[in-house]
Amino acid sequence: MAGRKPQRRREFGTVRKLASGRWQARYLGPDGERHTAPETFETRSDAQDWLNLIRADIERNHWRDPDAGAVNFEKYALRWMQERGLAPTTLDRYDGLLRLHILPTFGGKDLDEITPPSVRTWRAERLKATGATTVAKSYRLLKAILQTAVDDDLLRSNPCRIKGAGKEEADERPTATIEQVFDLADAMGPRWRLMVLLGAFASLRPEELAELRRHSVDIDECSLRVTQASPELTNGKRVTGDPKTRAGKRTVYLPDFMLPELRRHLQWFAEKEPDGLLFVGEKGAPFRRSTFGRKWRKARTKVGMPKNFRFYDLRHTGNTLAADTGAKLKDLMVRAGQSSERAQLIYQHSTAKHQRRLAQGIDAEVRAQLREAAATQQSVHEA
Repeated sequence: MAGRKPQRRREFGTVRKLASGRWQARYLGPDGERHTAPETFETRSDAQDWLNLIRADIERNHWRDPDAGAVNFEKYALRWMQERGLAPTTLDRYDGLLRLHILPTFGGKDLDEITPPSVRTWRAERLKATGATTVAKSYRLLKAILQTAVDDDLLRSNPCRIKGAGKEEADERPTATIEQVFDLADAMGPRWRLMVLLGAFASLRPEELAELRRHSVDIDECSLRVTQASPELTNGKRVTGDPKTRAGKRTVYLPDFMLPELRRHLQWFAEKEPDGLLFVGEKGAPFRRSTFGRKWRKARTKVGMPKNFRFYDLRHTGNTLAADTGAKLKDLMVRAGQSSERAQLIYQHSTAKHQRRLAQGIDAEVRAQLREAAATQQSVHEA
């Protein structure tokens, strides 16, 4: 029996010669829409080769709508943030990074106009204009947004491909001496003295201090119960909620020398109701970061501390002091309210007894250093 003639493969797409003499390629895509090649070709063969590449992509399920990436980056990024269900503080931080560092360069571009070279150029320019930590955070945000665009089939690949660009390598933060902590507390004045001491000797975060209330204080145990935090957003509004980490809800035992400080503050400055705030401004309103910041900068200058010493560095100071007592890692993490999935088993067995012992160690160290400082001053006066 005579063999059948092999069937010719059905032609894919069409090519036609334009008045210019060049060739145009068109095809019907899987989406049912007719697509035209983004450029014309010198020969019919070149146009057909392009169609063959498109056909191969379709057969391998690699085809992507060539117009899919024609979406404005700014609109996509803003929708990305709204759809993430982000915490108010995270949304506030991302908004700042986007507005100040990303949109000025990419806001007017479509997604498919953002290329690896343009990302490299943007990052290099940002590093000249701002700190490396901010650039790393901005890069991570840009990469996350564009990765979602890849997942949405709007981009074939993510143009953020710089190895290590999202890694933060923050400088070691400065610490204060015990004497400097007390000097700062004195310089801040009676109303804010306790806040400085708690920032250092209780290792509390600023947003945790802002939400401490009268009922948070246990005078008999010389301790504080941290249950909520109230970070301040860029617009000045405070958002009250759970602490930064799951381990943030904790009891912090204080060194014994803090007891008179607690009593004095409760008597003179804290709101009188059981749920009254521990720290309020001179006019009775919750303290504002801007107002407190001005006082802090003046106190820092008066004491002679470096300009890069932030209020948050008191927490670092306290953590360092606690570590110097020889406490175990799990006890240090509980006191500081630090948490991670990997560290969960490390700190979960830290007991109140361990925490009291840690506080006693801090108390002994502070008293010893204060005695040493006083003796040094006395010898100077007598000389």
